[in-house]
Amino acid sequence: MFGEKVSVIMPTYKRDRSFMETALESLLIQSYENLEIVIVDDSPADYELRSEVEEYIKSIEDKNIVYVKNKVNMGGALARNEGIKKATGKYITFLDDDDKYLPDKVLNQVQYMESGDYDMSLSNMLIYNTKGELIDVRKHEDISQYNNKELLVYHLKRHLTGTPTFMYKAEKLREIGGFDHVKMGQEFVLMLKSIEHGLKIGYMKDTYDVVVLRHGDSISTGKNKISGERELYERKKKYFDGFSLRDRMFIRMRHYAVLAVAYKRNGMILPFLFYCIVAFFSSPLDVLKEVVRYFKTINEQEKELDNIKNNQL
Repeated sequence: MFGEKVSVIMPTYKRDRSFMETALESLLIQSYENLEIVIVDDSPADYELRSEVEEYIKSIEDKNIVYVKNKVNMGGALARNEGIKKATGKYITFLDDDDKYLPDKVLNQVQYMESGDYDMSLSNMLIYNTKGELIDVRKHEDISQYNNKELLVYHLKRHLTGTPTFMYKAEKLREIGGFDHVKMGQEFVLMLKSIEHGLKIGYMKDTYDVVVLRHGDSISTGKNKISGERELYERKKKYFDGFSLRDRMFIRMRHYAVLAVAYKRNGMILPFLFYCIVAFFSSPLDVLKEVVRYFKTINEQEKELDNIKNNQL
C-alpha cells in the first residue's frame, strides 16, 4: 500500500444490483491502493432486494469494504453523514450507486490535493444517458479567481457542484458538519459551507475521471425541483447585500429560468411561459448573454465530446 488512506462513501437506496455492481467494481479497480469503501444501505427495512445487496457485498470478501445498514431510510444527505462517521481515511470522497470512477480518479485527486495542500477539491463530470452515450460534460471553465470571495459569487451564480467529484480532508469535512438535510441541493449547500468556512479549495479543470448516469427519475427533474429551487433561491438572497447589482440580477434571472425549465418538464405550459417572461425582464442583458454563450459553446462542447470519445476508444 502507499499514500494516505482515502474513504469513498457510497450510499445506496433501492438500486438495481447491476448499477451497484458497476459502481463498486469501478472502486475495486482503482489504481490507488490505500482505499476504504464505505457502503451505506439506506433502503427501507422491508425492501425485498435488500438481502440480495447485502449478500452480494459480503460475497466480495474485501476487508476494505465497510457495510453500514441503516435501520430506517434517512435520505441521501444523512446517509452520507453516516458514512462520514464510519470513515477512517485522511481523505473522503463520494460515489453514487449508479455512477462510476475511471481507474485513476482517486490517485489523480489525492496527488492534486497534496500538491496544493487543499482542504477540498473538485473536478469535472462526464455525463452519459441510459444508452451508454456520452451526452454532456459538466465543468467550470470560466472561474476567474480562486479566492473564497470570488468562489462564493461564482457558486451562487452557476453552482460549483458534482458530489462524486468532491474530495475533502476528513477533518475539514467534519468541521463544517457534513451534509445538511435539505429537500434539494445538498451538494450546493455543502459547497456553500466549504466556501463560508474558508476552506482552501482547488479545481482540477483538466481532469475527467467521474462518469455520471443521467436518467429520468431524479429528484432534480421531478416536481420537487420547483419547491427545492425556491428554497435555494431564498438561501441565496441572504447574500445579496454583499453582491453587485449585476450579480443579483443574474442570480434572479437564473432562478426564474430554472423554474421555467422545471415547469416545462412537468408539462405545465402556462407557468413555463410565465417564468420565461419573468426571467427575461429580470435581466434582458443577461438573458441575451446566456443565449450567445450557449450557442458559442455548442460547437466547442461537441468537439470536446468527440475528443473524449476518441480517447476512450
